[in-house]
Amino acid sequence: MSRRNAARKRDVMPDPLFQSKVVTKLINTVMLDGKKSTAERIVYGALSRIAIRSKDEGESESSAKSGGTSAALLSEGGKRIALEALKKALDNVSPKVEVKSRRVGGSTYQVPVEVRPDRRLAVALRLLKTYAAKRGEKTMDERLANEIIDAGHNRGGAVKKCEDIHKMAEANKAFAHYRW
Repeated sequence: MSRRNAARKRDVMPDPLFQSKVVTKLINTVMLDGKKSTAERIVYGALSRIAIRSKDEGESESSAKSGGTSAALLSEGGKRIALEALKKALDNVSPKVEVKSRRVGGSTYQVPVEVRPDRRLAVALRLLKTYAAKRGEKTMDERLANEIIDAGHNRGGAVKKCEDIHKMAEANKAFAHYRW
């Protein structure tokens, strides 16, 4: 870590399909080995699945009638539904507090600290990606879509991990005076 200047935060460009910086950050989180087009295909496929599934549940409209995956995703209603589902999932997965290790007088304490908003989003996106990858569905876009839907309904691996983070912070509340 540099002792001179703190690293500048780089702002991401909104993605071309949804005009959302959160979707761009999700794409960057899913990306492996610099393969951005593959990550875009996974994320857009997952959001498309969410839009189709919510349309099927809400309006009992089949994906064949709506023109398949791309037509459901490209409609403004489909985009709005998918972004709302992602936002709800991120709200349920975002940790409010976490523990940080602090060394005080020869002992190390797990001190609960409040999570900054930018870190909260980064942790939530990473939890969604990690627990989506551990699911049993066949393709990554299916896994990601189902994890986002589960997180929106307050269930799934990412939500459980977020609850575990909160429990850990609650258990170490006695060491909060070591925060600095």
